[in-house]
Amino acid sequence: MQIQASNYTLVSLEGHLDASSATELTNRLASAVRSESTSTVVVDMEKAESLDSAGLMALVSALRLAQDIGRQFVLCSVSPTIRIIFELTQLDRVFDLRDDASMLGAAA
Repeated sequence: MQIQASNYTLVSLEGHLDASSATELTNRLASAVRSESTSTVVVDMEKAESLDSAGLMALVSALRLAQDIGRQFVLCSVSPTIRIIFELTQLDRVFDLRDDASMLGAAA
């Protein structure tokens, strides 16, 4: 699901973010980042069940694109089991990780 508001686009992810879904995930996130009507892309990961290296690379690719075109890219509601992946790869220092989507008003 993708929701657009005046200053952000919310992209909700669910299920397994893995090699079988990586291409679709990359395209979906790139589309949200490239949207002219948003300054911030918020990725809600509350319903994401797992993340492998291909899913992680899709997120990194979207983050790089966002940085290249001056958009903010935020991940929220990351489960503890998925957050560990960000910590082990030290990507928790690169991504803007928020506890939940209640921060939407302060995202931009």
